[in-house]
Amino acid sequence: MPLYENVFIGRQDISGTQVEQLTDSFVQLIAEQGGEVKKREYWGLRNLAYRMNKNRKGHYVLLNIDAPAAAIAELERTMRINEDVLRYLTLRVDKLEEGPSPIMQSRGSREDRPRRGDRERYERSEPEAPATTTAAAVEPVEA
Repeated sequence: MPLYENVFIGRQDISGTQVEQLTDSFVQLIAEQGGEVKKREYWGLRNLAYRMNKNRKGHYVLLNIDAPAAAIAELERTMRINEDVLRYLTLRVDKLEEGPSPIMQSRGSREDRPRRGDRERYERSEPEAPATTTAAAVEPVEA
């Protein structure tokens, strides 16, 4: 069966449990159509690039799906009808990625980030670029 990645954005007004219920209903829909959801990730409540239907934020969810095309068509139809879904995007992929998505990898803990003093020491320890001369900086030699 073809492999798909689906990301949808839920309204900011709904709670995290309502997003989970919404995701569960989409997973059940895929299962009823003969497909399987390989991975699902909740990326959290994130800022949108621009306002959508008076929303400045949205709940982002990623689904990795192994399903026939008819199941994806039904999933998109259901998402189009549902008022809690602001936007969705489904892409057909050759291979599903194992492990966490890049969005989840970027969510490092506070210990991974450099502290203010560490950052200054890090910036000082970087080697400086070699000085280059430009034509304006070179003085003509008098003969």
